[in-house]
Amino acid sequence: MNFAGSGRAMNSRALARSYRHTAALHSPAMRASVTAGAALAGWQYGRGRGGGWWRHGNGGYGWVGPLFWPFAYFDIYDYALWGPRIGAPFWYYGYDDIYAGLFGPYDYQGLSGYLPPRDAAGGPDRLALLCGEDSREIAGLPIDLIAQTIDPTEAQRAALDDLANASVTSAQKIKAACPSSIALTASGRLASMQQRIEAMIAGVATVQPPLEKLYGLLNDEQKARLNAVAEDQERKTERRRSRSLAPPCDVTQSSSLRWPTEEIETRLRPADTQRAKLTALQDASTKAADMLATSCRPEEAATPTARLAATGKRLDVMLQAVKQVRTALDDFYATLNDEQKAQFEAIGPRRTSVADRADMMQRYGRR
Repeated sequence: MNFAGSGRAMNSRALARSYRHTAALHSPAMRASVTAGAALAGWQYGRGRGGGWWRHGNGGYGWVGPLFWPFAYFDIYDYALWGPRIGAPFWYYGYDDIYAGLFGPYDYQGLSGYLPPRDAAGGPDRLALLCGEDSREIAGLPIDLIAQTIDPTEAQRAALDDLANASVTSAQKIKAACPSSIALTASGRLASMQQRIEAMIAGVATVQPPLEKLYGLLNDEQKARLNAVAEDQERKTERRRSRSLAPPCDVTQSSSLRWPTEEIETRLRPADTQRAKLTALQDASTKAADMLATSCRPEEAATPTARLAATGKRLDVMLQAVKQVRTALDDFYATLNDEQKAQFEAIGPRRTSVADRADMMQRYGRR
């Protein structure tokens, strides 16, 4: 697989304009498109219908190079404010991303295109753009829209200002968890994933009290207005949707997400003690998948405060799942020699390369 063009693709003017276009980034479909373009930067043949094997059901990607969960704050507040239809992207994150962390699709050449330029004058930090902006105009909750909708009283205006400040603080916490280096091992990727989730949990905890305070001050008519805005946002989203999407939390495991047991056996030739640790890792992975499938209930919460609390609970489960798999992975890794570790890390990029070639043959083989 050739990622030689990743640096050029990440520098493209069109992509950079999308990052900075506030209105565009508030659209889940546009964020998925931007994320897909970044995730597949330099990908020779995977930019059409096929895409990478680690793609989400909405067309976005949980991993973009070394970064887990691009535009995380948008996904949190879209679900909290507007409900499960608009906020569905939040619920596409789950076990598939842990699997992609174990078997990372990028090799070093592919990852290097996401690093900040060595020369500070050479352009913006491309990875930081995906991590999220922390200015109120871009990253914060749509405070102006909320204010226009509820026509706040003086007390409500003060509570709304508190929410605005908490929103920016939350975005800053999440942005601070952006990786500053690339992880070349599965353990490093899961560690980065864990750090990102922990920052998101802290961000949710920052916003929850002021949102509850504001919502508690609203009368029934104001709450109805907010619900009407959510319904209007949903109608706009449905009109823009050009294709059917796989439902969030789809537990049907595709062939690309099955454990490469035979390949591990062939490449690593594990001893009996190593095979026992590998089995424990697979068991931990299966338990993580079950935990995340069980905790996926995007339709249950009916109010913004309840939905924000639901994001916190979901992130708690994700954190527990990642820690569980990471512990088993580290136990397994401790039994491997350097050659076996290198062979394990080569599985993901090789699978990506095979998928790339298969996609090429499907598209161009009959010409």
